[in-house]
Amino acid sequence: MPTITRFAPSPTGHLHLGHAYSALFSAERADQAGGDFLLRIEDIDQGRCREEFEQAIYDDLGWLGLKWRHPVRRQSEHMDAYQKALEQLQGNGLLYPCFCTRREIAVEIAAAGHAPHGPDGALYPGTCARLSAEQRTARIAEGQHYALRLDMNKACRRVDTLTWRDATKGKIVATPEIFGDVVLARKDVPTSYHLAVTHDDHLQGITLVTRGDDLFQATHVHRLLQALLDLDTPDYHHHHLLTDDSGKRFAKRDRALTLSYLRESGRSPEEVFRMIEWKV
Repeated sequence: MPTITRFAPSPTGHLHLGHAYSALFSAERADQAGGDFLLRIEDIDQGRCREEFEQAIYDDLGWLGLKWRHPVRRQSEHMDAYQKALEQLQGNGLLYPCFCTRREIAVEIAAAGHAPHGPDGALYPGTCARLSAEQRTARIAEGQHYALRLDMNKACRRVDTLTWRDATKGKIVATPEIFGDVVLARKDVPTSYHLAVTHDDHLQGITLVTRGDDLFQATHVHRLLQALLDLDTPDYHHHHLLTDDSGKRFAKRDRALTLSYLRESGRSPEEVFRMIEWKV
């Protein structure tokens, strides 16, 4: 099976040095295996994504000398596909509407005194999971806003022990329950990163997912969704994250370290390679 990798940025700001490393890392893995490197635009959050940032992605990556297979998949153009995946999970009784606001969730967690914590902080306390079908229907009919959460207990009971293979850590046993009842869709963003990326990696035939260590834990949820939706499980390679001299991770708000700024300032791709200690 050919190796197919992808770099999948969100156009919510300009790419920085960390993105350069991640894109080069992904492209190199495909090149070493004689495979394909794909670029995917993860623009599901239309409230934050900007056309100028998307164009800058193409310009920056091209400036670095990267080439990718066309056409580029833009997630905003495929919301119907994610809706079908949600309907499949809904049909299996694995989703429930959550009407809680972030403030209400915080208040309930604080009132409890102690709440289980996962990779993203305190777990959702399951308030709306306890609503009856009649209560849910009535609140939806009233026009109340809600998110769709995965009933993690039900979901985990539907699958056997799940594993995936990471290039640096070996065989990993999935424990998605550490995330609690994750949100898979909201009114303003009708899919989630977890759902869209899992769906698209399968659809595009990705065989090796390369991404930063900060997303290692998310793979637990992705492995569960693969099993629930009968999707392929690729291999994974979570690479280290680049940091500045103080040990702080690069961020899009650090304009002086964005590829666009460096490019427009007359820096060369070779200088960027040296900055991220990339072998030329």
